[in-house]
Amino acid sequence: MTGAGDADHNVPAVAAGELPTLLAFLDYLRECVDRKLDGLSEDDARRSPVASGTCVLGLVKHLALVEAYWAQRRLAGLDIALAGDGFTLADDDDVTSVRRAYALAARRTNEIVTACEDLNRPLARGRHGLTVRWMLTDLLEETARHAGHADILRELIDGHRGR
Repeated sequence: MTGAGDADHNVPAVAAGELPTLLAFLDYLRECVDRKLDGLSEDDARRSPVASGTCVLGLVKHLALVEAYWAQRRLAGLDIALAGDGFTLADDDDVTSVRRAYALAARRTNEIVTACEDLNRPLARGRHGLTVRWMLTDLLEETARHAGHADILRELIDGHRGR
């Protein structure tokens, strides 16, 4: 079991513009979420110690879907197939495949967002005037919230603590 300070990772020390700062914090949070799968067996990654049925692997799969939805579908306007909310695991989902999907979705998000020169640019899909800045802020909030959930789930599963 790791003590609270042993696995801590420092938040990014970014002295840059708005977009690099937002992406640095989003990358940091993604890494925190991904690390929650380190050392978990396939069974423990799927195990839910809470009444809602939420598990660490399901959180990571959900976040991969959220990234694809906002960056690829809503911002870039791509026609991508998305099923459900991501929390439901398929029989062939495993730690490796879900981690890979999350990393790919994150990389695509960063590529799409970095290509935007104006954070005030409206998303390609949607009627509410949402902008790239709003989308990034929403991704930060969603990722941070679920990183906290993953922290609690992991501690309940095996006592592991830290970012």
